Amino acid sequence: MKDTKNAPGTGGNRDERRFRNPTLDHGEKDTLMKWRKEKDFLGEMDVPVDAYFGIQTWRAVGNFSISGLRAPRVFLRALAEIKKAAARFHEEIGALDAPIANAICQAASEVIEGLHDDQFVVDVFQAGAGTSQHMNINEVLANRAAELLGFPRGIYDKVHPNDHVNMGQSTNDVFPTAMRISVLLQAPELIDSMRRLGEALAEKSASFHDIVKSGRTHLQDAVPVSLGQEFSGYAASVKNAADHIEEQIQPLRHLGIGGSAVGTGLNTGPGYRTRMTELLQEQTGLSLNSSENLFEAMQSMSPFLRLSGAMRNAAVELSRIANDLRLLSSGPTTGLAEILLPGVQPGSSIMPGKVNPVIAECLNMICFQILGNDTCVTHAAGAGQFELNVMMPIISYNILWSMQILTHGATMFREHCVQGIQARESRCAQYLDSTIGLATVLNPVIGYHNAAKVAKEATQTGKTIKDIVLSKGILSEETFQDLVKKSLGEV
Repeated sequence: MKDTKNAPGTGGNRDERRFRNPTLDHGEKDTLMKWRKEKDFLGEMDVPVDAYFGIQTWRAVGNFSISGLRAPRVFLRALAEIKKAAARFHEEIGALDAPIANAICQAASEVIEGLHDDQFVVDVFQAGAGTSQHMNINEVLANRAAELLGFPRGIYDKVHPNDHVNMGQSTNDVFPTAMRISVLLQAPELIDSMRRLGEALAEKSASFHDIVKSGRTHLQDAVPVSLGQEFSGYAASVKNAADHIEEQIQPLRHLGIGGSAVGTGLNTGPGYRTRMTELLQEQTGLSLNSSENLFEAMQSMSPFLRLSGAMRNAAVELSRIANDLRLLSSGPTTGLAEILLPGVQPGSSIMPGKVNPVIAECLNMICFQILGNDTCVTHAAGAGQFELNVMMPIISYNILWSMQILTHGATMFREHCVQGIQARESRCAQYLDSTIGLATVLNPVIGYHNAAKVAKEATQTGKTIKDIVLSKGILSEETFQDLVKKSLGEV
């Protein structure tokens, strides 16, 4: 399984207890921590002396002690890529001195590599639009860049979070751009995981091609179907879900960077919009372009809503498949037991020998969480007003979380469940022989009414459909088997 370095809520290798705002502890300052004083236009505040973040981040930590959840690593990387590209651009046009630009770029590269994960301490539930998260990275990069130039942390005369790191930028265009880039960076793993699951189900379909069983509709006996046909439906569903997700990823390649505060491009340099897109494409290796309308790129969260919907649909399909596999494997002596799922761990603390379908159960839980995330995204996407949707932090978090757990869930399901599924052919044959669904194959020969009478007799006497039609001379053995085979259609 994949590591959890990118997991939402972990933000990488972070000690969550390292930085704790004294305002959260009834005003009692940690006597073991050393402090430095910083000022902003609201006043003065003590900040941990060894922190790369500054006063605005520290205010946010004090204001938003909500969940302990942090921005995922992939989102931090996306923010750092934007800051790096901006520094390069402003050096190119002469707006930023080369030493400062280079120091910012090096600091951003370190964030991209995950070297300062413990410095990103703002809760997911934070100031609207993500200003707190944005200032967190601005301050980290400013202090680290200053340090690289030989200056102490907390002194912003040389490298300033707003004037240098944030030059030509606004939270309003940086945050949605980072949302897009982070999704695009994470998407290949998700698509691959879903496609490989679909392929694993298709392989099972092929191996179960000749195993005929009773079909079921309304949880009641229906006409025959092969186990391979049943699994082919699962494989196609997963493939279609992967295709739909991939389709909804594409609109996120249109970036709104350069819109600045409200979409007008205020305080951006000449050619900023185009060049930033080029630099980001170069740095990330992603296929990117500038949005046709920068106002729309900040106002509307529709692309994220559609992606969330695609993952919701995938979750519904996967949950349905997981439920089917749980039913098909139920028993093993008092249930359907037409398939055998891999036993991956004991199923009970009290019942010896019990093995539960835990992988399918886990997948169900993952799918339910994705449905909940989608509900959050749906409400948040509709909560934007005028030039900006201020709910972007929670939209971003839930989108990336759904991507992560869907990726790992599909991989888990494939590796620990689907690949090890075995067919119980004798049980499938037993149910096929005893199902009253076989009466339907008699329709072309004796008609619906007479076939219904045969089915009724089978139900009342416990005899099989086959025994009744053979004993009464309605069909020969050969004709009956031929009708059953034809009922499967194109196999």
